[in-house]
Amino acid sequence: MIAVLGLVVGIVAGLLVRPEVPAAVEPYLPIAVVAALDAVFGGLRAMLDGIFDDKVFVVSFLSNVVVAALIVFLGDKLGVGAQLSTGVVVVLGIRIFSNAAAIRRHVFRA
Repeated sequence: MIAVLGLVVGIVAGLLVRPEVPAAVEPYLPIAVVAALDAVFGGLRAMLDGIFDDKVFVVSFLSNVVVAALIVFLGDKLGVGAQLSTGVVVVLGIRIFSNAAAIRRHVFRA
C-alpha cells in the first residue's frame, strides 16, 4: 500500500511541478525509462514466482538504468549512439516481453 501511495504522490507531484529535463540528459531519458521498466517487470515476475528480494530489486533497478545510459553515452562518444540506443531498446524490450509473458502465464495459468 505504501508503494502505491508513493506512486500516486509521485505522479501528482510530477504533474503539478512539471520538471524540465536538461538538454544534456534528454537523449538518455527514454533508454533509462525502458531499463527501469525492465527492472519493474522483472521484480513483478520475481514476486509472483515467490523469489522477490527488495535489495536485489533496488540494485537491479539502479544498475539497469545506469548501465543502459552509459552504453548510449559511450555510443554517442563513438558516433554510433543511434545504433547502440536501438540495441539497448531491443534487448530490454525482449526482456520486458519475456517477463510479461511469464507474468501472464502465472496470472492466467495459460
